[in-house]
Amino acid sequence: MGVPDSITLMNFILFILISLILVWISRHTLKNYRSHGFYRFFVFEGIAALLALNQPYWFNDPFSIRQMFSWALLICSIGFVLCAVKLLRAFGGYSRRDDMPENFTFENTAHLVDTGLYRFIRHPMYASLLLLNWGAFLKHITPVTLSISVITTLFLIAVAKVEEKENHIFFGEAYTEYCSKSKMFLPFLF
Repeated sequence: MGVPDSITLMNFILFILISLILVWISRHTLKNYRSHGFYRFFVFEGIAALLALNQPYWFNDPFSIRQMFSWALLICSIGFVLCAVKLLRAFGGYSRRDDMPENFTFENTAHLVDTGLYRFIRHPMYASLLLLNWGAFLKHITPVTLSISVITTLFLIAVAKVEEKENHIFFGEAYTEYCSKSKMFLPFLF
């Protein structure tokens, strides 16, 4: 099934607008390649590209196994982020971080959260983005979307690794112990 040129042009324009917003929001972190926000920008760009490319195919063949698996990943993505935000608000608190001035206030967690979903994985919000990335990819599989998904996944790993270095500095030995008991993105797997 072909995609009308007008939809493709609209998606391209929307992607450019989203990219400009992301550049503006990330303007401070893009100046510091040592911050996790630098790499996170490229994750959001990759996901925006996938959404723009695959949006016309979002509801094609809705009951195929591929589409149902895609929806399962997307629903899990929403669940992960909602759970993570709730736990961070309840247990994390916020702290001023002079060592990371490019961080947004909400990123500066004062207390190590190791309960709920955080008991099993260290980065549920990034796991949410990982699930969103692959869920969006499955909407329309092409070599281009596969490449974008793989590159986005690599940037997700990079952002998590950089953030873990930051957390080791801030939380010290408690974070090292926490890392030994939890996975990065997916409970019991990775």
